[in-house]
Amino acid sequence: MTLHILLAEDDRQLQRQLAEQLADFGHKVETANDGGAAMAMIGRQAFDAVILDWMMPSIDGITLLRQMRDASVTVPVLMLTALGHVYDKVEGLEAGADDYVVKPVDPMELNARINALVRARRVSDQPADTVSAGDIVVSPSRLRAWRGGEPLNLSQTEFKLLLELARHAGSVVTRPMLIEKVWGLDFMPTTNIVDAHIRHLRVKLMERGDDPISTQRGMGYTLRA
Repeated sequence: MTLHILLAEDDRQLQRQLAEQLADFGHKVETANDGGAAMAMIGRQAFDAVILDWMMPSIDGITLLRQMRDASVTVPVLMLTALGHVYDKVEGLEAGADDYVVKPVDPMELNARINALVRARRVSDQPADTVSAGDIVVSPSRLRAWRGGEPLNLSQTEFKLLLELARHAGSVVTRPMLIEKVWGLDFMPTTNIVDAHIRHLRVKLMERGDDPISTQRGMGYTLRA
């Protein structure tokens, strides 16, 4: 899982070390030296996760965290601090932290915790009225779809096709069935419109993995369950 991470840490040596270690795991890491700079960066761009040092100049980590939550910034936050007392952990968690790690931290543990936070948040962000097929999740009410937890940028027609395929995952969905559900009973296609839209859908799905749609010659399509 490749993530866009903000690391706010005023210890320059530790900041550089952690940023390099996280980058070795494939993540894109941006750094801030104090809470004020971190808050400005959070206001300008989206991050998958934020690592906050508790003790920082300008704005300390716990104050910054409270400001983020008050501003409805829901990005997963891991507090990184030398304060290891139970009441310190409780204060951090009650302020809105998703996890808490005491320095020094093993880079493998830090990476695993960040990945777990992001996976958990992506799952919880998906609504209950979903249709799933393998690593593909479709929400009819929100007109949104995900693959591997990542959102898919689909047109309305592509979304309808994916939803119908997902509802019948593992089974053949014929072209007439897709035309009826996606375009309507009165639609009379004069070209290979279904095949063309399936090709576009495949391209977008394959941005997140292999091709999950198989063509059943002379019949239709099957989405892998």
